[in-house]
Order: sequence, then C-alpha cells, then structure tokens
Amino acid sequence: MNNSSWFSQISFKQKIWLFSILAGILVIMAFGLFLSPPGELKETANFNIGMSIQNIAPKLGVTSKGLARELNLPLNISKNKPLNSLGVTGEELHHAVEHILSHRDSKFKYYIYVVLALWGFLFLVRLGRPDGSDIKNRRNWYPRTPYIISLLFSVIVAGFLLGKSPNPMEAIVKVFKSMVGLYPDPMAKVAAFAFFIILAIIGNKIICGWVCPFGALQELVYSIPILRKIKKRKLLFVFTNTIRICLFIVMLLFMFGIIGGRRGFVIYHYLNPFNLFNLDFETFSIVLTVIIALLVSSIAYRPFCQFICPFGLISWIAERFSIFRVQIDKEKCVQCGICIKACPLEAVEGRVNRKRLPADCFSCARCLNVCPNDALKYTTIFKK
Repeated sequence: MNNSSWFSQISFKQKIWLFSILAGILVIMAFGLFLSPPGELKETANFNIGMSIQNIAPKLGVTSKGLARELNLPLNISKNKPLNSLGVTGEELHHAVEHILSHRDSKFKYYIYVVLALWGFLFLVRLGRPDGSDIKNRRNWYPRTPYIISLLFSVIVAGFLLGKSPNPMEAIVKVFKSMVGLYPDPMAKVAAFAFFIILAIIGNKIICGWVCPFGALQELVYSIPILRKIKKRKLLFVFTNTIRICLFIVMLLFMFGIIGGRRGFVIYHYLNPFNLFNLDFETFSIVLTVIIALLVSSIAYRPFCQFICPFGLISWIAERFSIFRVQIDKEKCVQCGICIKACPLEAVEGRVNRKRLPADCFSCARCLNVCPNDALKYTTIFKK
C-alpha cells in the first residue's frame, strides 16, 4: 500500500487536523513529563529483617496484609514482630520489596496512554479516510504505517522505557486485591481502572488495540507477513472466551480464599507478560507465558488477549457501551464476506450477522477499506 498517496489524498482540512494532533501530542507529553518525570519509580529505602511488617509496609505503599502476602506469610500473621522471628530471610525480603516497587505506577505513563489513545481515535474517526475520496481508492484508506508506528511507540516507550506499570491488566487485578486488603487506597485503584475502561468505551477497545504495550507487541508479531495460510484459520470465539471467563472466575475464587483457603492469591501474577518490560521474570511460568504468547502470535491474533487477559474480558463487555466503533450500514451491506475475511477474529462476522455478543473488536481498521459497497465506517453510535 502506498502510504504517501494517502497523505496526498487527504484534504487540507485533514492535514491541519493531523498537524494539530501532533502538536497536541507533544504538548501532552511535555506537560506529563514536567509533572511526573519517568525516573520517579525506584526507591532506595534500607529495609532489613530486624524490622516488622508494620514498619515496612507503609513505606512501600501497601497494607500490612499486602506485604505479608508478598512474603508468602498468612494474612493474619502478627505484623509487629521482627521479620527474622517470622522466618523471613534477607533474600526473601529483598525479592518482595523489588516486586512491590516494580508495580509502582509511573504517572507519566498515563499521559503516554492518553497520547496513543487520542492518536488512534482521531486516525480512525477523522484522518484515516481522505475527505471525499472515491470508493475506488479505498485501498489507500487507513494505511498500516501510522498504526505500526503507534504500536512500536507503545512497545518501546510505554513498555520497555517506562516499565510494566501501570497497565490495563494490573488495573483490574489491583481493584480486587484492594478488596481483600492488599492495598491501602482502594479508590485510587478503582480510579486507575476507570481510566482504562473509559478509554475502552470512548473508542471501541482502543486501549487494547492501540495502546496496551503487550497487546501492541502481539499485534506486531502477527503483522509479520509469514504463515498467511495458517492465519486465515481463526480461533473460535466461544472457545477462547470460555477459557478467559473460567480463568477469571478461578482468579476470584483464589483471591477471596474460597479455593486454597488463603486470601490474596493472584493467579495472574504467574501469567503476567508485562514483566517482560522490566526484564523481571519472577517465575518460570511468566517466561513460558511470554514465549508462548509471542510464538502463537505469529499464527493467531493476540492469543494472550483472547485466552487470558482479565481486562480483555471486561473491555469486551464494555464494548456494548462504546461510543465510537465500526458501524455497518445494513442497507449497503450485501454480505459478500470480504470484511469477514479481512478481520483477524470473528468480530465483523458477529456484527454482520447481528449476534448479541460478537467477538472482541480491537479497532485494528483491517475491515474499513475492503468493502466494495462502502458499508463499514468507524463512527459514533449516535450518527444516523
């Protein structure tokens, strides 16, 4: 696809929009950097096993129960006794502190997320399709290059440069961890989750499709032009979503101590691919999760998102309320199936066939320039 022809086709008004967006992005990033520089995450507090849980926990921003859980101690253990009297070694304390600090949110990263979501949203709604462009030129609509650049930016900046936290997956998990007393500020965790879910609702799952660093990494691997015949075979949504739902339910049962008898146990800690961005692989299961997810991404679309991610599940539910999304003009649609083939999931198929709960749509734009009848557009649900 000739991306330079897309730029030459967009109207002068759209070019003004484009340069205004880029200027706005720079302003947002500069403002975020000024208020919360990326280097704010690490602390050098000198903790030792002669200290108690009650002494250490507030300095790490967790509750006494939260630190006890990180040390693999019962939540009801005495919090006033020195750690060495509880059998905790210096190495175990160091590992627990490092793990907690790795989950500290970079405030600057929220601004990066806003930048990426804003760019993706305006590209889909306003810039991707040249004003007044003839349907014959539809192959030049929504070029892949701006999307690929956005994905690379997410992986490099929001991922490796700024670390794993915050991210959408941890946002939902931390809400439930707060509910069992592992964090002292439950409303702050709810606010962080609300930030991500609002972005998912404004533009249909745009936080997952354009912003999430590990989602972006899977998308980049999937976009490598190899094994195309295998990629045409899509995973059944009823299969992948059933696994995702069951895993979420099991997580809740363990978290609240219904299974295992110990509140606060988080399954997703052992399946967290975002550790990749800190180069911190606490368990072998995390290494396996990252390797398998990226290998499978070469033949299947975003496997971690489809099978495991709890935020992927919640944002799939939130899609019912998305303000901007792919809309299908039923009068123009002749059900030729071209858009269904272009979609890497069963998302378009579900919408064409008017299923009540279609598969996740990641706003990847693959379907938006293939319809010969111009029956698909990315627009607001309020537009008639």
